[in-house]
Amino acid sequence: MKESEYEVVWPRGMKVVESAHFARRLETLEGKTVGFLWDWLFRGDQIFPMIEKELSKQSPGIKFVGYEELGSTHGGEETEVLAALPDKLKQYGCDAIISGIGC
Repeated sequence: MKESEYEVVWPRGMKVVESAHFARRLETLEGKTVGFLWDWLFRGDQIFPMIEKELSKQSPGIKFVGYEELGSTHGGEETEVLAALPDKLKQYGCDAIISGIGC
């Protein structure tokens, strides 16, 4: 019996996009404004108030911008919402975002 030869290939495709650099993390959330971004699909209306409560205990002076102000990141208007997001983040003075998505 003759042994077979196989060419070995890497199972992932070639990289076609360069990796982006992440923004530096904030040292503290004290006195910062945090925006909530949500796709309106899974329990954000229950979860974001819990996050707000706990972060408020840990970080005096923290402020929040609700997901209602920033718009839904899912659905028929998501393109417009995402396009307007940089201006809205500036308008509300957001220093950080917590983004929640449904699954």
